[in-house]
Amino acid sequence: MKLLRRKKTVKVAYFTKCWQELTSYCASRKTWPMAIAEADRLLDKALKQKKYKGKTTGERLVSAQHDLTLNEEVWFSHKFTQKLMEDDIDVRKLKKNDILRVLAGFRAALRDLGALEKPDDK
Repeated sequence: MKLLRRKKTVKVAYFTKCWQELTSYCASRKTWPMAIAEADRLLDKALKQKKYKGKTTGERLVSAQHDLTLNEEVWFSHKFTQKLMEDDIDVRKLKKNDILRVLAGFRAALRDLGALEKPDDK
């Protein structure tokens, strides 16, 4: 006899609060990297809570790829974050459109995972 496992749920209120805090970092170009790094950590936390397998965020994203509607955008966001953290990029070279695209990718993934409400859920 097999036991059925329910998918683990995440606390939407917690993730919404964290998302609002990290978007406050977008007010200044100097804190854009902090916003992006925090969004990546938030996505990893949601993936862990949903019990996706893998040792790293990348491995968990591979496990979750069929559940993500904008998989390519999410990967772009994660890779951008990695490059930003590893290469210590000068914030003056960052473009607002890239930052918005990265955050939109993370937001879409968090919505797909049920960590953030979708606009039509209200």
